[in-house]
Amino acid sequence: MNMKKYLAEMVGTMVLVLMGCGVAVSLGCDPVNNIPAVVGTAFAFGLAVVAMAYTIGGISGCHINPAITLGVWMSGRMSGKDACGYVCGQIVGAFIGSALLAILTANVPGLEGTGANDLQANVTMVGGLLAEIIFTCVFVLVVLGATAKTNGATNNFAGLAIGLSLILVHLVCIRYTGTSVNPARSLAPAIFQGGTALTNLWIFIVGPLVGAACAAGIWKMIDTEK
Repeated sequence: MNMKKYLAEMVGTMVLVLMGCGVAVSLGCDPVNNIPAVVGTAFAFGLAVVAMAYTIGGISGCHINPAITLGVWMSGRMSGKDACGYVCGQIVGAFIGSALLAILTANVPGLEGTGANDLQANVTMVGGLLAEIIFTCVFVLVVLGATAKTNGATNNFAGLAIGLSLILVHLVCIRYTGTSVNPARSLAPAIFQGGTALTNLWIFIVGPLVGAACAAGIWKMIDTEK
């Protein structure tokens, strides 16, 4: 049964990366010169999360993000073994999604890269790292709150709330880092794309994980079940 959860996370993350990064590439997401593409990319990631939440949510909870898995584990809602299985599934799924996108765009003029995260114009390394920490913290906090037992019937709408919050996070953060808040989403595209996206990859792994840990800590302080 646990293996099915890990496979569900693989499929969900594959869809997230293929659709989210795919829209970023197709629309030419540029936070300075192409604002409509920024909005489209933000909605793509959020809608992908909503779609997967109502597809695999009943199987795995639809983390499709190592940062969320870390936050859930630190909150005591899953075992370390399951957390490792989830993350492995997510990383494999992200590579499948990136590989499919790389194949689709390989011979199409004007479509470049795989939607990898990178520091945007005039954004420093420290600024990018802080952005990833802050916005991952906000996002994971929403996830922990929306899926909490104390929310009662509103749990039925958790997928929608989480997807909408991811849209909001992207609208704010794309200008700084292209928005990761998800190490798996950043790892695979950077490996395929290379260049500065690969050089700066550590920011999009460390930042989200630190942000997730902060969110878990905040949730423990305010959770009425504790």
